[in-house]
Amino acid sequence: RRSLKPSRVQFREDRCKGCLLCVQACPSGIIQPSSRFNQQGYKVAEVPAERMAECKGCAFCALMCPDFAIHVFKTKEAA
Repeated sequence: RRSLKPSRVQFREDRCKGCLLCVQACPSGIIQPSSRFNQQGYKVAEVPAERMAECKGCAFCALMCPDFAIHVFKTKEAA
């Protein structure tokens, strides 16, 4: 039986404009502004590593992102 990676989100920081719509959309409340800036000078969003396990893979953040900067990986349900 292979182990499944937990649900998680990955941010494309080069596309993020720091609008933070994803922060408002996240039902788990785990997305936050980071202390980093991308090459365009925007403060990017992130999920702290210690909170990534709380991601449910719902993709609300990605649906709200106007710049397609978020990729969601959802854990498949065990059969």
